[in-house]
Amino acid sequence: MRKRKKAKFRHIIIDKKKYYFYSIKWLDILGDAGHADSKDFFNMRPAKMVSQGYVFKKDKKYLWTFASYDENEAVFSDRNCFPIGCIVSMTKIEV
Repeated sequence: MRKRKKAKFRHIIIDKKKYYFYSIKWLDILGDAGHADSKDFFNMRPAKMVSQGYVFKKDKKYLWTFASYDENEAVFSDRNCFPIGCIVSMTKIEV
């Protein structure tokens, strides 16, 4: 019997903490300040967005991500905070 090899996921280590890289699909609000009839109103749908980045933290209410970081210090850039309710899916990226 062959042992199944563990999948290796893309990650980085900063200050001895491992951060995994994800593709995140989420719904964004669609707004319109113009005049419209009911047909146009009911045809409105949220935008289906895709973001990619490292997951900094996740709890029951929010997901925090970053896409850039300093190699020499624990400094993060390109940061986002998503409400959990707008996230459709999260896929951990394999190496």
